[in-house]
Amino acid sequence: MLTLNHYTVTADKKQILNNISHTFNSGIHLIMGPNGSGKSTFALSLSGSPEFSLDPTSSAVLGEQELLSLKPYKRAQKGLFVSFQSPPSLSGVTVFGMLRTALHGKVEAFDLKKSIESYAQELAIPKELLSRSLNEGFSGGERKKMELLQMAILKPRCAILDEIDTGVDRDALRSMTSFLKKLQSDIPTIIIITHRTSFAKELTADSVTIFKNGSLLVSGDFSLAQDIDTHGYEHFH
Repeated sequence: MLTLNHYTVTADKKQILNNISHTFNSGIHLIMGPNGSGKSTFALSLSGSPEFSLDPTSSAVLGEQELLSLKPYKRAQKGLFVSFQSPPSLSGVTVFGMLRTALHGKVEAFDLKKSIESYAQELAIPKELLSRSLNEGFSGGERKKMELLQMAILKPRCAILDEIDTGVDRDALRSMTSFLKKLQSDIPTIIIITHRTSFAKELTADSVTIFKNGSLLVSGDFSLAQDIDTHGYEHFH
């Protein structure tokens, strides 16, 4: 469970998110809204990105842990996972090497390798990519799948996926959707930032939340995505 209270974010002296208070309970949740509404700022600021400043009254609690006083790596250790909208490449670092370091040896190397290979097969990630530098020469879809693989291995308490569906073809999206559904038992709270209203039905999302002009306008069940399809965001104010 992730709870925000009076969550207000600025960058370059410009307010981007305004006084957001909301709780994301266990389940799959979608965040939607027009471009520039603050969706990615929500994800990046929670991860601890230094480009953002938060109002002193802001609070973000994961379970019972206040996150905002923690450094980015401590937030990750407490169970927060935030995917990249455009995952970078890491020359000389394989996915195995990165996850081995992130897990601090808590999983035996053999077991970790087997888990990575198993998840890669589920996601239709070519096996040869596992031995290459992370994301180096990968397609956009392969990079997004690799984000899901990392999330599955790390099993965070809350995962925020920023446009995990962009740059992904229909077949790849189908496998990713199936994969996300399976992960619900391992990852209590999954929050997906997306422009794809069909995701709400395909994932049987527990909630859809609309951001607009830096504010949280409304939150409801997955039928809210149908309202967006029918009326657009101008309908919400």
